[in-house]
Amino acid sequence: MAREQAVDVVVIGMGVGGEHVAERLAEEGLDVVGVEVELVGGECPYWACIPSKMMIRAGNLLAEARRVPGMAGETRVHADFAPVAARIRDEATDDWDDQVAVDRFTRKGGHFVRGRARLAGPGRVEADGQAFSVRRGVVLATGSRPQIPPVPGLADVPYWTNRQAVSAKEPPASLLVLGGGAIGVELAQAFARFGTAVTVVEAMERLLPADEPEAGELLHEVLQEEGVTVRVGARATGVRHADDVFRLTLDGGEEVTGQRLLVATGRRPDLSGLGLETIGLDPAARALAVDAQMRAADGLWGVGDLTGRGLFTHVAMYQAEIAVRDILGRPGPDADYRALPRVTFTDPEVGSVGLSEQAAREQGLAVRTGTARVPSSARGWIHKAGNHGLIKLVEDIDRGVLVGATSAGPTGGEVLYGLAVAVQNQIPVDRLRHMIYAYPTFHRGVEDALADLRHDN
Repeated sequence: MAREQAVDVVVIGMGVGGEHVAERLAEEGLDVVGVEVELVGGECPYWACIPSKMMIRAGNLLAEARRVPGMAGETRVHADFAPVAARIRDEATDDWDDQVAVDRFTRKGGHFVRGRARLAGPGRVEADGQAFSVRRGVVLATGSRPQIPPVPGLADVPYWTNRQAVSAKEPPASLLVLGGGAIGVELAQAFARFGTAVTVVEAMERLLPADEPEAGELLHEVLQEEGVTVRVGARATGVRHADDVFRLTLDGGEEVTGQRLLVATGRRPDLSGLGLETIGLDPAARALAVDAQMRAADGLWGVGDLTGRGLFTHVAMYQAEIAVRDILGRPGPDADYRALPRVTFTDPEVGSVGLSEQAAREQGLAVRTGTARVPSSARGWIHKAGNHGLIKLVEDIDRGVLVGATSAGPTGGEVLYGLAVAVQNQIPVDRLRHMIYAYPTFHRGVEDALADLRHDN
């Protein structure tokens, strides 16, 4: 190992959160080392958020065209996948090129190391044969990995994760999707719209099990209308692969088959190999415990997925800015997750913020709910085909404020913004009732859901 080099900060993991921390600190004049073993920018721009949403956008255009009789036929759908998929990759590469990101960081004064890094004791880091001692601290931002369930036979077959799915050059004739959460249903619908026969298998009793039951039921109905086979409350008990066919056995004995198998059963932080034991932390922990200023220990900060506080790009960026302020010694508010937003980019989009009804009740809150259906609204009536959706509000009765909300519909993620503002700022429900809601908009459905709150017990 080479002689230790003294620097201000070492950032281990240059995904969206780590890259933001490293660039911001370099801009402030600190001597920063950024270490990444894969691509700078991480999972989101290359294999997750960006390419998947581009696939979804293309699939949605096809679906919209089909909703107008005579404007789109079925015969070209399969053939069109290859150029669409190629364009997805090309555009993602153009906008989020690894070398461009590295060059940008170095122009700002940072030093980049390609390789793996680990803590070697308090204030010490080893990376790619180099050794560093830090004057201010270390930031861990190593993200998460796909969570692969212990299904017998799964480890022995060539299943897909999201990476292989968004890299496909042609749609498979059939696809099994193991997992009915956000990643599973997004990719299931996208592939189905490109002509793939899709079967979704979810062990819980509904799709999107982390969201409101009404949202999962709505999406279940929509997917089935589009020809997707949905199995909920179905646990996989075995997997086989032979003659280019995957065979997934479910509890009860049913067997479903597909040309490809996508495993989309969530993601988890991976703390192994980071050397946490050298500073007295547990490398086998489920996530890196951090305080409200992102501190995991003296001179150690953590941001992004590995903290376990919502595995989303927007959470990583939010935490990154808090860590930057703290490292620079600048005052700022603590992390506040009460209005954490999340969106599943299906059609309809499913946006949610804060607590679900069940989660609120489990916290001991006295709540009531109000619901409005998008098709019953003026904008829903105008929209006609593809107007599936709902708005559900969860009110803390004692305080008279919203603690959670769901917005599902053609622009569910966008409608969510106003609801997130209401939850974050604890705006009294009575004040929300006296706002002016533009007509005819999808967000006007919030007014209808507020009216429904009056009638809940």
